[in-house]
Amino acid sequence: MFEPAITGSGVFTPELSISNDELVVAFNAYADKWNAEHAAEIDAGAAEPMAHSSSEFIVAASGIESRFVLNKDGILDPNAMHPWLPDRAMDEISVMAEMGVDACRKALDMAGVDASEVDAVLCAASNHERAYPAIAIEIQQALGTGGFGFDMNVACSSATFGIQAAADMIRSGSIRKALVVNPEICSAHLEWRDRDCHFIFGDVATAVLIERAEDAKGPHFAIKSTRCATQFSNNIRNNNGFLRRTRDGHMDDRRDMLFMQEGRKVFKEVLPLVSKHIAEHMDDTGVTAGDLKRLWLHQANKTMNDYIGKKVLGRVPEAGEQPNILQDYANTSSAGSIIAFAQYSDDLAPGDTGIICSFGAGYSVGSVIIEKSA
Repeated sequence: MFEPAITGSGVFTPELSISNDELVVAFNAYADKWNAEHAAEIDAGAAEPMAHSSSEFIVAASGIESRFVLNKDGILDPNAMHPWLPDRAMDEISVMAEMGVDACRKALDMAGVDASEVDAVLCAASNHERAYPAIAIEIQQALGTGGFGFDMNVACSSATFGIQAAADMIRSGSIRKALVVNPEICSAHLEWRDRDCHFIFGDVATAVLIERAEDAKGPHFAIKSTRCATQFSNNIRNNNGFLRRTRDGHMDDRRDMLFMQEGRKVFKEVLPLVSKHIAEHMDDTGVTAGDLKRLWLHQANKTMNDYIGKKVLGRVPEAGEQPNILQDYANTSSAGSIIAFAQYSDDLAPGDTGIICSFGAGYSVGSVIIEKSA
């Protein structure tokens, strides 16, 4: 048996971003347009007027202040309210692969590993650009890695589930090195016309390099234990998968074809599920709350993270113990906890213990207990 370790991490961040204020201007213009078009139904009591959004509402509901996106113009156009992502030719690299390759190269550079040394590429994300061929195999070709690649989807928990899969392969000796990459084009499956969720998601890609600890060339994080769990629920659902719409593409008005959730039910059911999962994982591994130096949680909602952090630690987390990045990136699905890890892990000392945890649709929850090594 070999001990797996995270030796490198990388984050691709789009150049474009949308502030809450910008988003609210576009949404409110769309709401006014919708109300004018449906004035007769509203006056007859057959329809409710669409309420305005506000930056204050968004921050209070989520803690989000801004989000990075691949396309800004379409989202902010009241006549479109979706990103314009043109189809690419068959001989062009796909959008998800392009994002993923950038994040992977950064992880490889950090670890001091050449792409040709990598044995496996796992593309773990909540929405895939196509059914096949696998995005992972396209990334494998673009990077020049060996071995194999495959796609996997466990919604917002895809990254931690991917880490467990790669770590298990390394433990068994079947491979030496693997890239787990999470390209998330969340803007393409968000319903930007729905006040309850129009602010939630952003675009990003993350990657971690996992290899045998004995091969690490510098400071790294030994993966001490992993654990995953699922429980079926319809409270977070998307029936259309990755939705790419061009400037003149058809807009499907079926609400269930895009991201939708029963927010109150999710809060009520997911919070105890995740808190219990982490507590039992820690107990079975012999890790106490006092041992934890850092919690890198899924970046969905600040209130959820504050609740989980308090439950796990038994107290209100101190500054830096449970870092949030969603104020800048918004919810980036499976990539969120990895962004937090990549940005807030360098300061840990050898022997320090932390937990990467993600959770979301499924329901799904995955946790990875890691220890800093010199």
